[in-house]
Amino acid sequence: MPRSKTIKLFLMDGEPSGRIKCSLANWTGIAYKVPRTALDKCKDLDILKQSGVYFLFGTDKSDNAVVYIGQAGVRKNGKGLLLRIQEPHTSIDYWTEAIMFTTTNNSFGPTEISYLENRFCNMAVQAGRYSVKNGNDPNPGNITEETESELEEFIDYAKIVMGTLGHRVFEPFAPAPEAENDEPVLYLEYGKGKASGKRTSEGFVVFKGSAINPTVTKSCPERAIKDRNKYADKIDKNGILISDVLFSSPSSAAGFVGGASLSGNALWKDSNGKTLKELL
Repeated sequence: MPRSKTIKLFLMDGEPSGRIKCSLANWTGIAYKVPRTALDKCKDLDILKQSGVYFLFGTDKSDNAVVYIGQAGVRKNGKGLLLRIQEPHTSIDYWTEAIMFTTTNNSFGPTEISYLENRFCNMAVQAGRYSVKNGNDPNPGNITEETESELEEFIDYAKIVMGTLGHRVFEPFAPAPEAENDEPVLYLEYGKGKASGKRTSEGFVVFKGSAINPTVTKSCPERAIKDRNKYADKIDKNGILISDVLFSSPSSAAGFVGGASLSGNALWKDSNGKTLKELL
């Protein structure tokens, strides 16, 4: 079982929408969450002149969540993370918020930040919550077994901090069952739509591999039509979902799959045929 953690959040500007410094007990790492509009306020922070790894968060033209993950080494002018973030990034159209990871003891060298950038990028791609805008797969570099072990421990803590700061970029929509009381997998059939999914703490996830009904009814809710357009790139030419998709409710998930106004509580059923309403 995961152990309890103590996380310290320092509101640098006295408000939650401003800059946030985040640290974790017994961890040499440190993270800064900075809105793009507040970057100039950070120019006197010496710790952001160090080497580290950074994340730029934003949305694309279709309002999908995107992230760019990069590394920053110390330049000859003595500047690192903050300077790199302020430079142009052609891979991401527009970003609104940066999260930077470094250490309190300035222990990151080129090898360490290359490894972390590679691992963070691959973890984000695998989780599938954000569209990762890195053009190429970062080089992991060559590290010893001892260094790899230390960096993997850093990553474990960084995952906790990142989620605390509001970005679950490393967490899949529906993690594998780990407890007996885990939510059951549910199934829905409507028209040519045949899907599976489950409830989570965030809403309802429709699983990769679900078949989406190709037609929509005249009474299909506008929300379902917008979702079909929003996630068009996640449906292949055969109408199969190629990645998990999160919805706010079972009914919005049902509407997306069936292309109609549908009651999720009535149509999502477990393997024994019990409806979600009966399971509540």
